[in-house]
Amino acid sequence: MRREDMEKYIEYLSQLIPEKDSLKIVKTEAAKYYKEHTPQECYAIFPVLYQSDNFQIQEVGVFLAGYVADRYPDALEFLRNTVSRHESWKVQEILAMAFDNYCAGIGYEKALPVIRDWFTDKRANVRRAASEGLRVWTSRPYFKEHPEMAVELLASHKEDESEYVRKSAGNSLRDISKKHADLVAAELSTWDLSSKSVMQVYKLASKFICKD
Repeated sequence: MRREDMEKYIEYLSQLIPEKDSLKIVKTEAAKYYKEHTPQECYAIFPVLYQSDNFQIQEVGVFLAGYVADRYPDALEFLRNTVSRHESWKVQEILAMAFDNYCAGIGYEKALPVIRDWFTDKRANVRRAASEGLRVWTSRPYFKEHPEMAVELLASHKEDESEYVRKSAGNSLRDISKKHADLVAAELSTWDLSSKSVMQVYKLASKFICKD
């Protein structure tokens, strides 16, 4: 892709995206670009967009990296090793969505090893992206048919050292409990609630489970 075309697109985004945060525009423009361009073009431009001083243009780049990460392993590594270090929590929200785009692209069952790998990363932003990005987990293919797998993965973070990650796991389990209350309740019944961290996740996860 020509540098001139990249610069024109960045100028277009600069004029289109308001100074006020607009996730809807960012998502729409990223999806539009991906639909209208080849994977190679998306792969070429996402690092350039990420270098912008405008964090919303950076977010378009993050989305595009997620769209092509199933084809380009280094795009996935870019999300994991570069975007996860971004200081903006807003960009971290996009990281989670981009990870879900990757999982959708490759297929959620096929993505399981990567999901597990991200869940064990030393960086909280990476672990949280895996938990938060797939919400509502049981609305995703594979996990819709195998909700027990989603519960198992999320429950493994009931004692995560990061409150940020624990809250995401608890809220994700709460989502699942709306349709699979018995499954989540069975998992929660095995937890040692003497731990403050575990209790925090338990309170979030059990919110919609009826108690006698």
